[in-house]
Amino acid sequence: MAKTPLRPAPEPLEANDVAIVTGGTILWFVLFLVQLPFYGWFDDHGHAWWVWTCLAGAGLGLIGLWYVRRRRDAIRRHERSGNGPGNGNGKGPGSGPGAGHDGGQESGPDSGRSGQDPATRG
Repeated sequence: MAKTPLRPAPEPLEANDVAIVTGGTILWFVLFLVQLPFYGWFDDHGHAWWVWTCLAGAGLGLIGLWYVRRRRDAIRRHERSGNGPGNGNGKGPGSGPGAGHDGGQESGPDSGRSGQDPATRG
């Protein structure tokens, strides 16, 4: 059987990470609040850890919310500074292997590239 030719990987999808993490954090905290009045029953049946798991999920969600907000803000700053995704600088989404572009610069034997770092080129 003939092998199927390999195709480049698709670009990663960007989701609204802040909304997703916020929703999950709220859900964990609501579950904690719903279970809290029944703590005695949970404790009597050996399930007190359910209550504390929900509180831990809410706490970790707050850490995750802090992280994704910083990430989102850093991506926005990066794009505003002119270093947006896919600009050929090797940073950001769309600049990895299989991206299908080279940042708008010519490539090939006649491109004039010497293989040196542009910062050290004379």
